[in-house]
Parts: sequence; C-alpha cells; structure tokens
Amino acid sequence: MDGTSLLRSATTGCVFGFLACIPVGPINCTIINDGAKRGFLWCFMVGLGAMAMDVIYCAMAFAGFSQLFQSEVIRATMELVSFLLMIYLGVKYTFVKEVPITDVPVGEVEHRIHPHTAFWIGFVRVLGNPAILLFWVTLTATFLSHEWITDTFQSKFLCGAGNFVGGMAWFTLLSLGVATGRSRCSSKTLMRMSQFSGLSLLITAVIIGIRLVKMIAHH
Repeated sequence: MDGTSLLRSATTGCVFGFLACIPVGPINCTIINDGAKRGFLWCFMVGLGAMAMDVIYCAMAFAGFSQLFQSEVIRATMELVSFLLMIYLGVKYTFVKEVPITDVPVGEVEHRIHPHTAFWIGFVRVLGNPAILLFWVTLTATFLSHEWITDTFQSKFLCGAGNFVGGMAWFTLLSLGVATGRSRCSSKTLMRMSQFSGLSLLITAVIIGIRLVKMIAHH
C-alpha cells in the first residue's frame, strides 16, 4: 500500500471515531453527570475504557469482512444498508432536543460484572451495548465499499488506531469541559455537537446515495 492509502485509512478512522462519540449516549452521560465531582482523570479513564471496548468491536467488524466484497451484489447491498443507516442516524442526532440529566440505566452486563473503577465502568457500558458492533459492521461496509480503507491488515489497523485517537480526542475535550466546572455548558455544547454529528452523517449519506445512483446508472 502507498502512503496516501494508509493516510486515508487513518484519517477515516479518526474522523468517524470522533464523530461517533459525540452523540448523546451512556458514556457521555456518565461523564457529564458524575465528572464535575470526580475530576478530569476519572472522566478520562471512563472514556479510555469505553474506547478500549469500542476498538474491540471495531476489530471484530473488520475481521468479519475478509473476502466479502468480491461480490458486486453484496457490495451494492451493503452500500444500500449503510445509506439507510446514515440517514437514520443523521436524522436522529440532528434533531436531538436535550441531553439526559439523570443517571444512565444499569444494564444486565453491568449488574453481573459490577465495575468499580472508571476504566471498567466505561468498558462495561460499551460491552453491554452490542448495537455498537452492528454500527461498526455497517461502517466497515461503508469504508470498504467506498475504498476509504482496503481489505488489508495495515489499512484496517490504521483505521482502528485512528478510531481510538479520534474517540479519545472527543472524550478528553468533554472531560476537560466537565472537570473545570463547565458541566452545564458542556451539556449544551454536547447537544450542538450531536446535531453537528448528525449533519455530518447526513452529508455522508448524500455521498453514498450519489455513488449508488451512479452504480445503478452504470449497470
């Protein structure tokens, strides 16, 4: 692979890793609700734990796509699925009205494991949300079908590393905002950033839609 392809893989992972962490979810709510009294390091470790599990889901999604995109039918199908998912998520996040201010409900996995440290709280709350795996499966299909990454170890590794860097960049910024006493401001900012994330996903959906139209016209 050339340097341009490797850079594109890393950039793709970083951009989508950052955007995927912005919308309101269990980790952001945990940091906002408890971070002001627990401090920056606690918030940072929650984000670190969350991204550790997120990278595992990302790797599982990558591992399931070897040789899959040799079929044009499967490629087209996954492009359609990714288009519909981007539309759904884009609309959902663009029109978010508020950030939850109550504690995040504890899932079945968390009931059984009982995490006691910030890292494991973040890790387990992502572990208990298998929808993230489905999300990464769809993103992987999008990346591969549009050749933003290639079906090679180097490209997938750099994309996964970029995802970790992008996600941690977001959680670090959020943790700083909350820990320095701007939790209310952070909540408002989170809502606006969630809407920005939704708009970005809608733009991505338009790009995918244009590609689908061209594919249909070509055939």
